[in-house]
Amino acid sequence: MARTVVFRELGGPEVMRIEDVEVADPGPGEVRIRVEAIGLNRSETLFRSGRYIEPVKRFPATLGTEAAGVVEAVGAGVTGVRPGQPVSTVQTFSMNDYGVYGERMIVPAAAVLRRPEGIGAVEGAAVWMSYVTAYGALMETGGMRPGDTVVLNAASSSVGLAAIHVADRLGATPIALTRTAAKKEALLKEGAAEVIVTEQEEDVAERVLAATGGRGAELVLDAVAGPGVRDLTRAVADGGMLLVYGALSGQPTPYPGIELGMPAVAMRTYTMLETTTRPERLRRAAAFVASGLRSGAFRPVVDRTFELDEIAGAHRYLESNAQVGKIVVTVP
Repeated sequence: MARTVVFRELGGPEVMRIEDVEVADPGPGEVRIRVEAIGLNRSETLFRSGRYIEPVKRFPATLGTEAAGVVEAVGAGVTGVRPGQPVSTVQTFSMNDYGVYGERMIVPAAAVLRRPEGIGAVEGAAVWMSYVTAYGALMETGGMRPGDTVVLNAASSSVGLAAIHVADRLGATPIALTRTAAKKEALLKEGAAEVIVTEQEEDVAERVLAATGGRGAELVLDAVAGPGVRDLTRAVADGGMLLVYGALSGQPTPYPGIELGMPAVAMRTYTMLETTTRPERLRRAAAFVASGLRSGAFRPVVDRTFELDEIAGAHRYLESNAQVGKIVVTVP
């Protein structure tokens, strides 16, 4: 038996319970992991509350896609990892099929990455989802190049911080957007070239155009969506891209452009699964992130840790938007 977080109805953090659940042997193509740390992601709060892009199909339901631990057993046909090996997981699966909020969990082997030497469990649960998302969006899909400018909203999130680091490493210029001035210094410290505080009624497009000599940003990475895409489009360079990878606003998202004179701007959505479910892309992403970790250019930014018994409090803190970086839950 293993202590596992489950929920039996949709709702707030209070619907989560820790129950003893029997964990079977891994099947073909699966790996069983003794979990040491869990990285929290916004998708889990949305899934738990019924607002995710994929609905909960059955109860009791489990949660989580990002964890670090040690391999306990592997199923038939699994190569590349072995029992006793420190690993991390990335999302290649639906939370309707697998979850990692617990002491011992089974995941698909395709979701398992070997943990680089020197990366502990907390760091290992905080690095891959953020950096793989940023890498896939900026480089595989967005085609970011040295000298480009990228604008990032929700910049204090773990993905936003990873995107700043990725842009810096590639020689691009990251401009961070944040709602309040409270996080401005932290974003500058992490490498943002400029920070625009949106609640101070700063005109984002004007600031970006001024910073780029009137050119605009080649890429805008938008975690919020909603009506704000109209203003963000004004900040995009001719031939640039507005890449929507989240919907934190919870509001309908228009297709901007016609009312702005139909600028030559591409707008598309992105999810990390575009990278993680394509083996060649995931191989490139893992190599890129591991290289950055070895060189010191990349590092997981952990805002706060909680213990597994505090999972409801950890979700409340995540939903407060007070954090800068990743929230990690440790598993004794």
